[in-house]
Amino acid sequence: MARTPMAIPRRRPERIDPDLMTTVLEPFGQSDMNEGMSETSPTEILLVDDEAALREPLADYLSRQGFVVTQVGSAGEARSRIAGGHFDLVLLDIMMPGEDGLSLCRHLAETRRMPVIFITARGESTDRIVGLEIGGDDYVVKPFDPRELVARIRSVLRRAGRALPDAAEAVVYEFEGWRLDPLKRRLIDPEGAAVSISSAEFRLLMAFLDHPRQVLDRDRLLDMVQGREAHLFDRAVDNQISRLRRKIEPDSRNPQLIQTVWGGGYMLAAEVRKTAERD
Repeated sequence: MARTPMAIPRRRPERIDPDLMTTVLEPFGQSDMNEGMSETSPTEILLVDDEAALREPLADYLSRQGFVVTQVGSAGEARSRIAGGHFDLVLLDIMMPGEDGLSLCRHLAETRRMPVIFITARGESTDRIVGLEIGGDDYVVKPFDPRELVARIRSVLRRAGRALPDAAEAVVYEFEGWRLDPLKRRLIDPEGAAVSISSAEFRLLMAFLDHPRQVLDRDRLLDMVQGREAHLFDRAVDNQISRLRRKIEPDSRNPQLIQTVWGGGYMLAAEVRKTAERD
């Protein structure tokens, strides 16, 4: 299946073969590169795409923006890399031979808590909704401006960590016997067992814990959790809430913690305490 090439930047304006590249960008300064770095360590990205002609120049571009990029050509390779290392974010192509990106994202949502941005040639809203519903955090549609991708990477990383307290003020949320450690993204049930939640479920739960006993409508929840084109995905938040209920409710068909307020949205009907986390 033919794919539309992605726009890849060059260091100086020049004419590019339109069959290979579609956009020429001006060079970036050192400040742009530094934005990919944190004060402690650089952001590590796993780039998963079966097309080396697209994957390799994109990895080079992201590296020049200060990110540490590991690139693989299949979902199987991605699983091996993830099992043996740490990544802050995954850039994931949907259409790949063998296991596709949606299947891999579903696996990551069930077993890991790392943000996922889809890189896809599919532009229909239905495909985007499916990706977001199974745990994706954002998407870009080929061909795209790499500067937009960098902006979305930084936006997703900010959303993933924007609710986290400073290390000096680390706290744990407690509600109805449950404990959530935001810094470790670790959810503990009333029996003391760890419960795996996806990055989208984590952000959704944080939204409720920061606003207990307050009615949050879909628009506000989507702005907190997705932050992009929320008007397209009002049903996506319903599916995320259903998944979260199955994990924290004794009976998800009769929810007592995350309650539906007809005509209003959703509300966490629980008392929330914040306690200092001590080593």
